[in-house]
Amino acid sequence: MTTAPAEPASAPLLGPDDPPPFEWAREAGGAPVVVCCDHASNRVPKALGDLGAVAAAMERHIAYDIGAAGVARRLADLLDAPAILSGYSRLVIDINRDPDDFTSIREIYDRVVVAGNRRLSAADRAQRAAELFQPYHDALAAALEAKRRRVSHPALISVHSCTDVYKGVQRPWHVGVLSNEDRRMAERVMATLAVAHPDLVVGDNKPYSGLDSFGYTIETHARPHGRPNVLFEVRQDLIRTEEGQARFAEILAEALGPCLAEPGLFNAFDG
Repeated sequence: MTTAPAEPASAPLLGPDDPPPFEWAREAGGAPVVVCCDHASNRVPKALGDLGAVAAAMERHIAYDIGAAGVARRLADLLDAPAILSGYSRLVIDINRDPDDFTSIREIYDRVVVAGNRRLSAADRAQRAAELFQPYHDALAAALEAKRRRVSHPALISVHSCTDVYKGVQRPWHVGVLSNEDRRMAERVMATLAVAHPDLVVGDNKPYSGLDSFGYTIETHARPHGRPNVLFEVRQDLIRTEEGQARFAEILAEALGPCLAEPGLFNAFDG
């Protein structure tokens, strides 16, 4: 009996010259919280070329959250908290979407056709999930678990950015504070911001809502475990520069300080 030869394993997506799928900032930070930035980078693995996208598109919000990485790194330093940042563009695979979701790997995004994402095989999609998506989430899960040596329910802070104009309309919010049923962190942060920075327009679950079910990171690493959490959407025109990133990191750290100083925060959310 002759056995058909096995199909050769596909070449690794990340080559020796590619950076790792995620990076840490202040990895040994001692605070009982972990910061994450799901859309930190617009990088594409060399094996995928330019994804067939227009080069200018890789500098737009469709490729990454502009300014968010700089805010996350500075926030980690100010809080003495570890921060994990994604290493590759959301156009390769979206770290904040379930790999089975149709928005995980987009063929068209904001009227831009991403040719390198069209007609992918199941193996292609699985490879991106295995090499880019899963390592990030495994590392985040391990970091949160390690924090349990200090508190039973460490907090998760997710840093994103949003466009200043959406469908031709200027967004009024300088920063959005997103939460789900567990509003322990969001309400404290918004109360502090209202006093310390009354000039800021703060969106309570705007421009997006933490109650929507399309996300993955908070929905996987915080909500099922009862861990306190908050997601920030900082407007991109305010954090395009290093100065803007530093300013908003300081604003968010100042708002989070009193909240994270409450020992009672780090208990399971009981509804």
